[in-house]
Amino acid sequence: MSTYVNPENTAFREAINSKIYVDKSEFISYTNSVLNTKQKNMCVSRPRRFGKSMAADMLIAYYSKGCRSAELFQGLKAEKTESFGKHLNQHNVIRLDVQQFLESQQDLKTFIAEMEKAVVEELTELFPDCQKIHSDTRLKTALNKIFNHTKKGFIFIIDEWDCVFRLAKNHTDIQKDYLDFLRGLFKGQNYVDLAYMTGILPIKKYGDHSAINIFDEYSMISPKNLGKYFGFTEDEVRKQCDMHGVDYDEVEKWYDGYRLGDIHIYNPKSVADVLMWKEFQSYWTGTETYEALKIYIDMNFDGLKEAVIKMLGNGRCVIDPTTFQNDMTTFQVKDDLLTLLVHLGYLTYDRGRSEVFIPNLEISQEFLRAINVSGWSGLIQALEQSETLLKDTWKMNNKAVSAEISAIHDQTASTTCIGKRA
Repeated sequence: MSTYVNPENTAFREAINSKIYVDKSEFISYTNSVLNTKQKNMCVSRPRRFGKSMAADMLIAYYSKGCRSAELFQGLKAEKTESFGKHLNQHNVIRLDVQQFLESQQDLKTFIAEMEKAVVEELTELFPDCQKIHSDTRLKTALNKIFNHTKKGFIFIIDEWDCVFRLAKNHTDIQKDYLDFLRGLFKGQNYVDLAYMTGILPIKKYGDHSAINIFDEYSMISPKNLGKYFGFTEDEVRKQCDMHGVDYDEVEKWYDGYRLGDIHIYNPKSVADVLMWKEFQSYWTGTETYEALKIYIDMNFDGLKEAVIKMLGNGRCVIDPTTFQNDMTTFQVKDDLLTLLVHLGYLTYDRGRSEVFIPNLEISQEFLRAINVSGWSGLIQALEQSETLLKDTWKMNNKAVSAEISAIHDQTASTTCIGKRA
C-alpha cells in the first residue's frame, strides 16, 4: 500500500458512504479534457470547507492505478460521460498534502526535502527497473528517469499547496524556495499529465518567481468555468433540504450568497452540518480563518472599520482585486485586505460590479463576533440601536424613532472618527 504514489480510494469511499453526499463527479469530464494539454496545470483556491479536498480525493479514486474504483462511481454523473472508461484507474498518481509535512514552524526548513524523500522512496519500490534512482535522488530527477524508461507520465494531486504562505507569513526566503521547488517540478516537464493544486490562496505573486504562472487559476475572484463544482448550488441545496426535512428558506438566509461568476454557491460544510444537526447557526467559529479575521479587524487597515460598518448594514464596497499579492501579509491598500477576505470566505465578490459584500447571516455573525472580541463596543451598540429603530418604525412610534435616529447618528459619527484616528 502506498501513501503518496498510486494511493487507494479510501477517502472517496468514505465520502460517498456518508449520510450527506452531493455528486460533483462531472468535474472529472473537465480534468479529462485538459490531460496533456496547455491547460493541464490547475490551481483551485477556495475557502476552507468548500469541497477542495473532496474533489482531490475523487480524482485520486478515479485516476490512481493503486485502486479499483468502478463500483464507487456507479450511478454517478461521471459514469455517463464519454471519457470516463478511458482513464478510470489508468494513471500513475502522486498525491501530496503539504500540510502533513508542515505541522509546525520547525518544519519550514526541512519540509521540501522530507516531501521529496517520502515520494522518491515509494517510487523506488514501485519502479524497481529504474535502478539509478536512490533515496537521495531529487524528485524531478527521479520522475524524469521513470518517464524516460516507461514513457508514461504522472498526475499530481497537491492539497493545501499554500499552507507555506500561511505558516511562514514573514519568511520570504522560505516562500521563494518553495516556489522554486514547484517551478522546477512542473514547468516544462514531460512527465506531467495533469497537475491539480488546491489551497485557500491563489498562487503567490513574486516577481520572477511568478514563473509558475503556467497554472490556470480558478479562484473566488475568478472561478472561470468551475464555479459549480466547488460549493453547493441552489438546486442541490433544495434537493437536500427536501430529503432531510429542513426549511430551504432558512438555509438560504443563513448560508447562501457566495457569487462565483453567474451562479450562487452555498458553503457546503455549513449546509451539511445544518442538514445533519437541524440547528441553524454559524459553523465557522474556531477555524484558522476565524482567527485571521480577528487579526485583520484589530489592524483596522486603511479604513477597514468603515468598510465593515457599511457592509454590516447590507452595503457593498467597490474594490480592485488585481493589486492583491496572494499572501496574508502584503497589504498596500484596503482593497488588498478585502480581497484576502474574499479568498478566506468572509466576503463574496460580484465580478460584474467589482463589489464585495457579506454573503449571508452566518458570516455576519462571524463579523459581529470578531468585532465584539476586538473591542468595537461602539459599533455593537449602534447595531443594537438600529434593530430597535427598525422595530419602532414598524410600530410607527414617531417619538421613539426620532430619538433613536439622533442617538445612532452620534454613535456612528464617533465610531468613524475613532477609526480615522486609529
